[in-house]
Amino acid sequence: METGLERIATKARQDARCCFTSLMHHLTPELLTDSLRKIAVSSSAGVDREDVITARQTSGYWSDELIRQVHQKGYRPPPVRRVYIPKPGKQEARPIGIPTVRDRALQRSVSKILSSIYETDFLACSHGGRPKCSAHHAVSTVKYTISSKKISWVYEADLRNFFGSLDHGWLMRFVEHRVKDPRILTLIRRWLKAGVMEGEQYHKSERGTPQGGSISVLLSNVYLHYVLDLWFEKKVKPHLKGEAYLCRYLDDFVVTFQLKQDALAFQNMLSERLEKFSLALEPNKTRLIPFGRFAERDHKAKGIKAPTFEFLGFTFYGFHFKAGNYSVCLKTAKSRLNRSMNALKTKLCGMRHLPLREQIKQINAHLRGHYQYFGVPFNSRSLARLHRYTIKMWRKSLGRRSQKGRLNWTKYTTILEHYPVTRPKLKYDNLSFQSLAVM
Repeated sequence: METGLERIATKARQDARCCFTSLMHHLTPELLTDSLRKIAVSSSAGVDREDVITARQTSGYWSDELIRQVHQKGYRPPPVRRVYIPKPGKQEARPIGIPTVRDRALQRSVSKILSSIYETDFLACSHGGRPKCSAHHAVSTVKYTISSKKISWVYEADLRNFFGSLDHGWLMRFVEHRVKDPRILTLIRRWLKAGVMEGEQYHKSERGTPQGGSISVLLSNVYLHYVLDLWFEKKVKPHLKGEAYLCRYLDDFVVTFQLKQDALAFQNMLSERLEKFSLALEPNKTRLIPFGRFAERDHKAKGIKAPTFEFLGFTFYGFHFKAGNYSVCLKTAKSRLNRSMNALKTKLCGMRHLPLREQIKQINAHLRGHYQYFGVPFNSRSLARLHRYTIKMWRKSLGRRSQKGRLNWTKYTTILEHYPVTRPKLKYDNLSFQSLAVM
C-alpha cells in the first residue's frame, strides 16, 4: 500500500503537469481499516447513529461492499449530521458537519491517496491540515520572517465563511488539473452534494463543503492553493518592488511586506481575486498595520505604543533587548486566555463535588493542553497568569462544597501539597521553536 502511494508521490514530484487517470485501485480494505482505526472512539456518530466501536467490529462485513460500490460509481455518501458548537465570546454558533463513521473512513482513505499527489504541489507557505505542518510551524514562520527579513508592514486577513462559500465548479476544475480518475471525481462531486441533516430536515448543498470531514480539509487546501498561494507566488510577488511573504493556515493568513505601496497594491488586488472565486474577507479580522523593527523605532520616537496583531491565538509584538537586538515575541491572545479561563471555570462548577483526585486530574489535563499549545518562548507570563487563576478558582470552588464557609489558605495549601496544580512549562525553547520556521 505505502509503496504504491510513494510511487504516485514520486511521479507527481517529477512531473508537475502529470494528470493521474487511475488512482482508485489504491483504495484497499487494508487502507480502509487503517483509516477506521485512526478515528477517535469518542467521536460522534453520523445520521445512521453507528458509533466507531460498532463500525470497527463489523468492518469485515461492509468494507468490501463499500469498495465495490465506489469502483462501480454506485456509492452515494449519506448526508452529514449538522451540529452547532458555540463560538467563544459570541452569540452565534459554528456549524459542523458530522459524516457517518464509514463515510469518514472512506474520506480519510481517499484523502491519503490524493495527498500523495498534492503534498508535492502545495507550497511552503501553506500549513494547515497537512502532515508535519502544524499551527506552531505557521506561527514560527511568521515570527522569524518578520525578525530576520526587511519587513515593515503586516496584512492580517481572515476569509468570511470560507468553508460555506467554496464554489463547486471552480473546485472541481482545480482538482481536475491533477486528477482525472472518473471514480474519484464522481465521489468528490457526491460528497460536495451530499447535503446536511439538521434534526429531521434535509438541506441541499449548492456550495461550500461541511467542516468536519477529512476530505473537506484537503479540498479547501486545494482551493486556496490555486486561488491564493500560487497566485501570490507567480503573479503578485514578481511585480512588487520590495520583499513580501505569505503564510497561510487554512483560511487564516498573514502577508508581510517591506514597502507600504506593495501592501496597498496587494490589498486592492486581493479583493478582486477573491471575488472572482466567490470568496470575501471578514472586515473585522482584516487590517494592514505597520509592524517590524522600523515601525517599532518610529513609534518609539513618537512616544506611542506600536501596534500588535493576532494570528492563530497568539498576539505578536515587537521587543528590543538590552543589547539593542530586535525580535518579535509572542503571548497568548487575550481572547484565547479568557476562553481558557472561562472553560476552566465552567469545568470547576460541574465537578465541584467529585473527589479531589478526580478534580485535579481534569484540571491538570486542561492546563497541559493549554501549555502544550501556548508554551512558546517569551510566553511564560501568560501561562503563569492561567496557573494563578486556576489556583484561585479551585479554592473558591472547594469553598462552596458545603455551607461551612470559605476554605482558608492553610488548609488549601495542604490540599495543594497532596494534589499539586501542574505548573507552566514551555514546550519549546527559542532554538527549537526557530527550527519549525519555513522560510
